[in-house]
Amino acid sequence: MQDVFDRLYEEYHHSLFQFIFYMVRSRETAEDLVQEVYIRVLKSYEGFEGKSTEKTWLYSIARHVTIDWLRTQNRRKKRFLLFDIKETENYLKDEEPLPDEFVAQKESVKQLYQMLKSCSIEHQQVLILRFIQSLSIAETAQILHWSESKVKTTQHRAIKGLRSLLDQHPDMEEVLKDGTL
Repeated sequence: MQDVFDRLYEEYHHSLFQFIFYMVRSRETAEDLVQEVYIRVLKSYEGFEGKSTEKTWLYSIARHVTIDWLRTQNRRKKRFLLFDIKETENYLKDEEPLPDEFVAQKESVKQLYQMLKSCSIEHQQVLILRFIQSLSIAETAQILHWSESKVKTTQHRAIKGLRSLLDQHPDMEEVLKDGTL
């Protein structure tokens, strides 16, 4: 089992980290959640039936771990809102620094990343899996437990939503032409 775990870690650690990072926008949180993913992998690998690839299985676990974390954060924010909003303003702001690699990217890519924040979770997941992680529609559908048709529809709507945001920022059109999205 140790050899299998080491292989899975070496092969997928970086891409799982990127996927989670784009969802949570915090390096430290993403690192913690990747550890949680691999803890779940250790506990459940014996039950892996091979109905999907290991890659889609790992992304599915990462997706569930991340959504659980996001739900917990949303509940905490709602609890804070029940109290005096002035006292809790600092808790609601996302002041986590961006990773060094991200800061070095072009300004337009950073703006596109900011626009991605305005998308729904479903749209973010599809855009990240399809265009940032370069997964196929079939792999994305397996990870999200959706039909391929739903992935295509969601992808279309997400791109359409981003394009409407880009209409407000014409300087960003070059990013789409470069193939980023």
